[in-house]
Amino acid sequence: MASYKFLISVFAMLAGTALGAPETKPNILLMMVDDLGFSDFGCYGSEIETPHIDTLANEGLRFSQFYNTAKCHSSRVCLLSGLYCHQAGNSELSRSVTIAEVLNKAGYFTSMTGKWHLSGQPTDRGFSRYWGHLSGATDFFVGDKTFRLNGESWSDFDKDFYTTDANADYAIRFIDEALKEKKPFFHYIAFNAPHYPLQAPKEDIKKYLERYDIGWHEVRKRRFSKQKQLGLFPPEMDLPPLPKHIKNWEALNGKNREFESFRMAIFAAMVDRIDQNIGRVLAHLKNKGQLENTLVMLCSDNGACPFERSRNMDIPPWKARSYYCYDASWATIGNTPLKHFKQTQHEGGISSPLIVHWPGHINKTGSWNRGPGHLVDIMATCIEVAGARYPDNKNIEPLQGKSLVPLFEGKERKGHDYLYFQFSNCRAIRQGDWKAVSFYGHKWELYNIANDRTEQNDLAGRHPERVKALASLWHKVAEDVDRVPGKQRKPVSSEPSSDSKSSWHKDDIHGKWNMPKM
Repeated sequence: MASYKFLISVFAMLAGTALGAPETKPNILLMMVDDLGFSDFGCYGSEIETPHIDTLANEGLRFSQFYNTAKCHSSRVCLLSGLYCHQAGNSELSRSVTIAEVLNKAGYFTSMTGKWHLSGQPTDRGFSRYWGHLSGATDFFVGDKTFRLNGESWSDFDKDFYTTDANADYAIRFIDEALKEKKPFFHYIAFNAPHYPLQAPKEDIKKYLERYDIGWHEVRKRRFSKQKQLGLFPPEMDLPPLPKHIKNWEALNGKNREFESFRMAIFAAMVDRIDQNIGRVLAHLKNKGQLENTLVMLCSDNGACPFERSRNMDIPPWKARSYYCYDASWATIGNTPLKHFKQTQHEGGISSPLIVHWPGHINKTGSWNRGPGHLVDIMATCIEVAGARYPDNKNIEPLQGKSLVPLFEGKERKGHDYLYFQFSNCRAIRQGDWKAVSFYGHKWELYNIANDRTEQNDLAGRHPERVKALASLWHKVAEDVDRVPGKQRKPVSSEPSSDSKSSWHKDDIHGKWNMPKM
């Protein structure tokens, strides 16, 4: 009898194969971090310890020219919709669908944890489960009034609460709910870290105390050296000089150096804690036998943030209501070796990590993809992986992004005819290797990104016709494709860029600050 049952089971298996039984759809874990610079992960050059993220990179694929919008909310619009920000209907997403809405119809269990920062809430836009905050920033220890659990207000903040940890806690909970329903899952974690306020558990900060006493000059040199060792940049490439607005480390007095070292230690602790929690989620997937069938993508919403907004520094950063920030000095190190920061459309504002991990689907693990990609490509990638369909609806804008899947497989893909960027009066357009960029409405600059990734040699004076053509293209895309309001499409001025902003630094910000007792 046992032999008979065995033969029946074998026959059933073979019959299912012959009849083309559907394969299990892959899970998708999409993660975005907040205000993390180009070089802030270990696998992109940092000294910050990110072993779990580094493992994803070593077993997967890293992108060296992956673009965002240089701003929190607009990057989330692009990520979720596959469209440029205004094209999608801005924060309202009124001319778009989300990845969750599309994948929901393809049979996926859709869930999200973390920062929303758009209109409405995720449960209005295709996510069947959600825990997190609707706000653009929050206190990591006591949160704010915008926290929600599945559409309802949530305020269960206990003494051990830390937002980054809770993002992973609820991610694991929702993934288990998906597995219980025997559905493939699409889960999106939008970490608020390392966005200000810089807050982290004391034990994590202790790990990095005094590590930054060497100053930003030396940290930047070491990061760039590591980037070369990792193959991110060629050995013969030179590190650009530090911007003129950054003070000489040795010229700072002892207390100021101590303060600067301390606040960078807080930032490093926040990134470290992200890595710990990503490790928890990955370990859970592995224990559940799901990691091998999960596409993992990890990106950032913009480059490092330079804005000095510190206050409440009499409260230690491992307690609620503290509000440390760092300024453009450490932000420059975060974006090593790229130019400028969050909000600007220079490379430091719009270029950040993308790490892809998908066992059995990456052609050459541990390698770099050096072609340009953009957050608008994430929707198209998810659609292809899930076997889903983008809606053909006159009220929904046609998909702007292009799938990254061919690049995972080591194949060529037809790239974008152009990549377009806009936030406020900062703007850029890239076509092939040429990029025109305006700094807060100042005169157009021109760079050949293939030869000058760090944007040190403005070629606008040598190629005025190319500048004119790219500027014309930007205005056409802004008006006809992205539908940017007219006041944000005004011609740029004839004044050259100042390359600095008053909001990037404040003199003697440490004031009466004293090192908290550890």
